[in-house]
Amino acid sequence: MKYFAVLLPMLDEEKSKKWRPDHLDFLRQKSEEGKIFAKGRFADGAGGLIIYKGKDLAGVEETVKKDPYIIHGARTFEIHEWEMTLEE
Repeated sequence: MKYFAVLLPMLDEEKSKKWRPDHLDFLRQKSEEGKIFAKGRFADGAGGLIIYKGKDLAGVEETVKKDPYIIHGARTFEIHEWEMTLEE
C-alpha cells in the first residue's frame, strides 16, 4: 500500500461552503472504505490536505476526481506520492 498526499487548494470559497457537507460525506465514505490515512483543512483557509492510501497514482486520482469539491469547481487538486517515515 502506498500513501499519496492530495493538496486541495481553494478555487472558490462560496462553492466550497456550498459543497462542504457533500465533501465531508465523501471523505467519511472513503475513510470507511479504508482509503484515507489522515485529512484536514489548513488553518489559514487556503484549502486542505488528504493522505490517501492506494495501490497507484491512477487509482487515487480517479477517487479524487469524484470528490464533490473537484466536480463542482470549488477546489483544484495536486497529488504527490508520499514516502512516510516515522520518528522513533
